[in-house]
Amino acid sequence: MTTITVYDPPMCCSTGVCGADVDQQLITFAADLDWLKSRGVSVRRINLSQEPAEFTINEEVNALMQASGGDDLPAILVDGKMVSKARYPSRKELAAWNNLAFEDRESSASASPCCSSNAKSSCC
Repeated sequence: MTTITVYDPPMCCSTGVCGADVDQQLITFAADLDWLKSRGVSVRRINLSQEPAEFTINEEVNALMQASGGDDLPAILVDGKMVSKARYPSRKELAAWNNLAFEDRESSASASPCCSSNAKSSCC
């Protein structure tokens, strides 16, 4: 099974999808991670505000932090190898990194309750 690890910049909660002024990019990324989970991918998000020590354990992430002071977050790792930094990847990229068939949000919306108008999910 593939493992995606997301090293997020400091945010108010584990996904950044909270508060009154939520960034649409974070909502989309949270939904895309839920999509990955529904296809058997292991996903872990690590938030700099909540788990700062985790950023020193991984050598690649630690080097990134030393070089950029955190400006290159988020860092995305697939099975321990950094594949992206300084931006949240698209669902298409996430699918490719995990050898999954790409599904756009409209075709998979019925399969996932996340972010539907009446869902009471933690990702919304």
